[in-house]
Amino acid sequence: MTDLKDVEDKVRESLGVRLFTVLAWIPERQALRRVHSSDPERYPVGGEKTVEVAKGWLTRCIEAGEPYFGPDRAAVREVFADHELIESLGCGAIVNVPVMDAGEVLGVLNILDAEGSYDEESVAVAASLAPLAVPALRAAVHGTAERT
Repeated sequence: MTDLKDVEDKVRESLGVRLFTVLAWIPERQALRRVHSSDPERYPVGGEKTVEVAKGWLTRCIEAGEPYFGPDRAAVREVFADHELIESLGCGAIVNVPVMDAGEVLGVLNILDAEGSYDEESVAVAASLAPLAVPALRAAVHGTAERT
């Protein structure tokens, strides 16, 4: 079974990343719970997001199961309430990829780096890596205790 640190390593190797987090979708609470973080001091595991992200992002990534690509700081500012912290880490580009299993959104991979680091091809590569997170996210969403 692939753990989320392995997924982070694959993303780092394939795309490069300054900040990598994985959020599990908790539909009954309409919340996203962080289950993995490359920066646990600033983005601790267990942290939750409910209203901190724009409704359009939730519609796209969670309801439609489509990636979100924010190529620059303006796009990051538009969607994420914690954009100042994101920018302080040197991140100005983001790729969010839903992790899907049998049509169900289990969560989202959040891949961030410096402005201009990613393009549409990066989104395709990230989407190709998302299935690696299915076992660990399924465990997180359905309560079995796989720790990463």
